Amino acid sequence: MAQQSTLMGFVHRRRRGAELFLLVLALAVGIGAYAAVGIGVQGEVPPDILGYGGWLAGLVIGAHVVIRLVAPYADPVLLPVVAALNGLGLAVIHRIDLAREAVDRPHEFAQQQLIWMTLGVILFAATLILLRDHRVLQRFTYTSGLAAIVLLLLPMLPGIGRTINGARIWVHVGPFSLQPGEIAKVLLVIAFAGYLVLHRDALALAGRRVLFVDLPRGRDLGPILAMWLVSLGILVFQQDLGSSLLFFGLFLIMLYVATERPGWLFVGGLMFVAGAVLAYVLVPHVGVRFDIWLHPFDYYESGQSFQPVEAKFGMGWGGLIGRGFGNGDPNRVPYAESDFILSSIGEELGLTAVMAVLMMYGLIVERALRTSLICRDAFGKLVAVGLGSVFALQVFVVVGGVTGLIPLTGLTTPFLSYGGSSLIANWVIIALLLRISDQARRPLPTISDDTSAFSADETQIVRAVNA
Repeated sequence: MAQQSTLMGFVHRRRRGAELFLLVLALAVGIGAYAAVGIGVQGEVPPDILGYGGWLAGLVIGAHVVIRLVAPYADPVLLPVVAALNGLGLAVIHRIDLAREAVDRPHEFAQQQLIWMTLGVILFAATLILLRDHRVLQRFTYTSGLAAIVLLLLPMLPGIGRTINGARIWVHVGPFSLQPGEIAKVLLVIAFAGYLVLHRDALALAGRRVLFVDLPRGRDLGPILAMWLVSLGILVFQQDLGSSLLFFGLFLIMLYVATERPGWLFVGGLMFVAGAVLAYVLVPHVGVRFDIWLHPFDYYESGQSFQPVEAKFGMGWGGLIGRGFGNGDPNRVPYAESDFILSSIGEELGLTAVMAVLMMYGLIVERALRTSLICRDAFGKLVAVGLGSVFALQVFVVVGGVTGLIPLTGLTTPFLSYGGSSLIANWVIIALLLRISDQARRPLPTISDDTSAFSADETQIVRAVNA
């Protein structure tokens, strides 16, 4: 029976039963899609459906049990949505594996992705079990920032850094490869949140007023200038347009939320435009990306725009409801299992499925922002906003690149695309959001209860409510 509290007329429910019901639906999506791939491509249900389905169910049910034990008041929607996305991604990657096997280019990306998902769920559980209070992370504000900078610099080191598809964002150590930027984005959210909590009063002070906008003071421009330079450095030296947009956009959003000053958006927008112009002029790789975006068919015969043009052909062929698993040809698009997995979904499942996927991402962002609204401490509010913004920006950049809305970047689609670094980092992000939501949704104790585990702000709230 759900525990309830009538404090301030609000009913606190754990909602773990609702989460379990939604997880059953999510498993139906993942396992059903896997079965549909077998029927559509091979004409029969895959023989390993029981083993695959049991493993997938064991992972998500195990995650549910961990939440029930250590974060009973956590948001009940996040885990089912993530499980549905991850299950659908595994099925689509399996479909692409079968397509390549038919043309004598066998791969086992789906099997490897299931292993990465297993590691991601293990770290998800470890994060929830070991981190019982998200406010502890505020102690590591500058440590997290330093660690993030070190991770971003690792691909530049000779010997271990690797350039793939024009971007130097990979680190290879023996048989293992890692994309440090995926871990750095989590650490940067923690560092930005801790810094802004300490300095938001100074950063919120208004300077000159221009066109009905209060601009920030010149002396307070240091942090945003530093982040702008870091983003330009990533763009110039690593030639990674996606990560550059993600990190600068993330800091700008968190800065605006912390200060509530539109002037920061104005200044940040001007800096973004200036950086884009400089990159177009000074960085040949970025200039080519912009030209391909503006005139994709001019570069089709040379092969430079083969990937985005073929993706558009495939999505156009898929139409509203898609060709169906096995009736499309998604393997024509290079890296269809990673960068362009959304075009594979659009080709075989249609615009309807793409809209459903985007709606699920919208749910993740909405639940993150809802968590931020009800969180009782400023640090947790900013971390939740930052983590939600990571998903929002990453999905916008990826989907915008695939559909031609913006120049193509190299980011992966969260939980759908093949990639161990991205998948593991995103599972940890969901664990952090669940930990913050559990803390935010817990009923406040009565004045007679022990409040030693609560912050000074929470203790004042308890005393005021019970007065």
